[in-house]
Amino acid sequence: MDQTPQLIRFDWAIKSLLRDKANFDVLEGFLSAVLRENVHVEEILESESNSSERNDKFNRVDILVKDRNGRRLIIEIQNQREADYLERLLFGVSKVVIENQALGKHYRDISKVISISILYFNLGTGDDYVYYGTTEFRGLHTGHPLIVREKVEQLDSTWHYHEKKIFPEYYLINVERFEDEIGSAMDEWIYMLKHSCLRDDFQSAHIDQARKKLALINMGENERKHYERFLKNLAIEKDVIQTAKEEGREEGREEGLEEGQERGIDLQKRKTVLLAHKQGILPDIICNITHLTLEQVEAILAQSDQPASF
Repeated sequence: MDQTPQLIRFDWAIKSLLRDKANFDVLEGFLSAVLRENVHVEEILESESNSSERNDKFNRVDILVKDRNGRRLIIEIQNQREADYLERLLFGVSKVVIENQALGKHYRDISKVISISILYFNLGTGDDYVYYGTTEFRGLHTGHPLIVREKVEQLDSTWHYHEKKIFPEYYLINVERFEDEIGSAMDEWIYMLKHSCLRDDFQSAHIDQARKKLALINMGENERKHYERFLKNLAIEKDVIQTAKEEGREEGREEGLEEGQERGIDLQKRKTVLLAHKQGILPDIICNITHLTLEQVEAILAQSDQPASF
């Protein structure tokens, strides 16, 4: 099948184009395909973890969406492996719940949160490329789910009961495991996430808008320079991690792991910190890469006579 011209990466689009209300239709198309329902985006919300600041070097991208049903939808793109990813995912979703619950507000008004994680690394083991999870209660002896319903008034003043689904829902999309076999609208969007292009036979809702609005050829000169620097920094970050692993192993063989253990931090992590800092990688990303604290990173740089410049 023919493909449309090259598109900009979805993580860059989230940081820039898709925050514009005129481009909400692209977000709506993606969200509708993943959730398998019509999603209407009301607004983009801001929180501590959802900044529109175009920082040149970053490891993940968050966008927080409010839909017409009052739900909070998190889209997060993770480019590099993170050992404590599930823990951070849980923390982030919990934080959105708390941030959107005003002090003294009734519990019945707690916002429903749906988290969609786009992963460019293999998380765990499994035989699928999309995973869904939520909290549910099942009988310990029967295995049957507990169904809790609430009475809801309709616009015509009639009442009906529907099942309560208040707990956060999680979608994990493992882009690397997708084998380019199209069987649903969601697959068309995952294809775009993987290849940054679309086949001409794709027909899911709003996919044509993605073809037009995310086309690389439509970027202005200044925007293209920012985008090229973004791509360069992604490549640098991957190279830093790989180089640090290789050189750290070599140095460990030459000097012995005992020296690194005496310092409290193995040599591979030290090498990663130094290389990452030399390339200008931000401190929070260095911490994510090495799983060290900021204090440990600063100590390594101080011992090597490299100013932390944080």
